[in-house]
Amino acid sequence: MSTPQKATLTFLGAAGTVTGSKYLMTLDDRRVLVDAGMFQGEKEWRLKNRDEFPVDPATISDVILSHAHTDHVAYLPALVKHGFRGPIWATEASIRLAEIVLRDSGKLQEQSVNDAVRGGWSKHENPEAIYTTDDVEATLPLFRAVEWNTDIDIDGITARWVRSAHILGSASVHVRFGDRSVLFSGDLGRHDHPILKDRETPPGADVVLIESTYGDREHPEPDVPHQDFAAAIRRTVERGGQVVVPAFAIDRTETVLHALVQMKREGRIPDVPVIVDGPMSLAAMAVYADESLGELRDDITVADFTDLNLTATRKSRESKALNKRTDPMIIISSSGMAEGGRVLYHLQRLLPDARNTVVLTGFQAEGTRGRALEEGARQVKINGRYVRVRAEIVRDREFSVHGDASDLMDWLKDLDKEPEEVFVTHGEPHVAELFANRISDELGWVAVAPKYGEVVTLLADAVDPADLEVDVPAAPEPGTEPRE
Repeated sequence: MSTPQKATLTFLGAAGTVTGSKYLMTLDDRRVLVDAGMFQGEKEWRLKNRDEFPVDPATISDVILSHAHTDHVAYLPALVKHGFRGPIWATEASIRLAEIVLRDSGKLQEQSVNDAVRGGWSKHENPEAIYTTDDVEATLPLFRAVEWNTDIDIDGITARWVRSAHILGSASVHVRFGDRSVLFSGDLGRHDHPILKDRETPPGADVVLIESTYGDREHPEPDVPHQDFAAAIRRTVERGGQVVVPAFAIDRTETVLHALVQMKREGRIPDVPVIVDGPMSLAAMAVYADESLGELRDDITVADFTDLNLTATRKSRESKALNKRTDPMIIISSSGMAEGGRVLYHLQRLLPDARNTVVLTGFQAEGTRGRALEEGARQVKINGRYVRVRAEIVRDREFSVHGDASDLMDWLKDLDKEPEEVFVTHGEPHVAELFANRISDELGWVAVAPKYGEVVTLLADAVDPADLEVDVPAAPEPGTEPRE
């Protein structure tokens, strides 16, 4: 397409918060959405999942996806429910994982409503799911697979997906329209993902968006990997307890299993049962094990994350049967921030007993149960009731597959052109601001942490202020609601 007369970008998520990634490009009369994630964490942000979308979803021509995590894809069925019918562009691995994520999300939406009605803790007389499993099934046929490192024509817009090594299928996406370009980092992995191929450097662009989840810190690089995790397992087994690991079904489960395999092979942990509890995690493992996708490192085989005393619990009755077992074991179950899924029932059972251990393996967003446990909460609310926390809480900071501050800076430095502007997103407000200042100080670039609902031009010249007006509900004030 020729360069549009009007080209704006509206930050509808991952601005002022870590989750809910949604970036709306308006190119003359055309609307393209990059990522469609759900807000997670603090209640004020989660409530925004129910807000009316700022534009009619039926007017969006396409959705471009960076990867298949919930905070990047799980809003898709809500768009479809309200009229979106365009193609959804993503890598083959992302499509296969997104199908798993969306079906699980639809079931959880319906289940949470049913639980609230039965438990009587909903404030609404007739609570409704944000979307249903029927909306999910209507979404799946809209996906369109793209090849890596290939310019894909999307009705005159050119998009290219480049490996970001965050999870299977994850990408940075370079978008070009006329003589202008914008680069969306997506979620960036570290230089060396434990099981996936290394990240690659995308083409530079006029405007760059970069995530900042860990923009204020460096990941530890110990001589002996996962020492705290291994020691916690040994302590727990010695006192006859059980270890529960809240882990995202996508990627985190696989990397935790890989670490456990290495610990076992090196004799650092005893050979105890390892339970992967949940159909979503098991379905994702099957995608990771599909060698035809060509996503694993050359030195990794499926055995490197399955060579354990491994049990899979797909059905609910199999999961419930774990409640009757008292022998030492390791239970891996989603969600990673302890916000939903089967892990809640394990936590409800195991948290009150000091013999047990909870190992947190990833970023815990503000307002999540995982964050509360990390910060030493004495009780947490689960399914409408407060549960005493007596179990040992351990944080293993080596599992993150988000790049740290140095990884992010290296990615920017490797770009083949200096951008006119860098927008720092997908971080807690103080972190995004700090990282934007670092970019400005070290690289001399214009770097800004945008506000939720902010609109900026993607053109080289200034525009009419009226073109930068979009009716977006205000961002929530921090700390206005108690954590659940």
